[in-house]
Amino acid sequence: MVVDGMGGRIGQEIVQRLRTAFGETVEILAVGTNSTATSAMLKAGANRGATGENAVRVTVRDADILIGPLSTLIPDSMMGEVTPAMAEALALSRARKVMLPLTNPRIDLVGTTKDPLPHLLEEAIVVVASALE
Repeated sequence: MVVDGMGGRIGQEIVQRLRTAFGETVEILAVGTNSTATSAMLKAGANRGATGENAVRVTVRDADILIGPLSTLIPDSMMGEVTPAMAEALALSRARKVMLPLTNPRIDLVGTTKDPLPHLLEEAIVVVASALE
């Protein structure tokens, strides 16, 4: 399951890279905090997509792997798009979480690299590949 919000650019890039790495051997579920994000991920090649709080809460129940920006686990992030219920459902999911260390400006992550997004995405795909083995 790929989750994203705002304009969906990160989710779109994740979906494209997953498709390149795994082709049609994996089902990619795109869940956006808004319809723009969901649409971007569907255009990138996700199998199915849904939007909003209830879609996040329901879809994450069946996800094996959750991938997206770390900020989706933080209530009220993405300018308020991530509701507390969304963040809780994602954080408490039994899915393996492969989160990119992208957060809002008031949160500093230590112990992580400040690599550019393309490098972080490459690393995330490697983690997803090992989880699928």
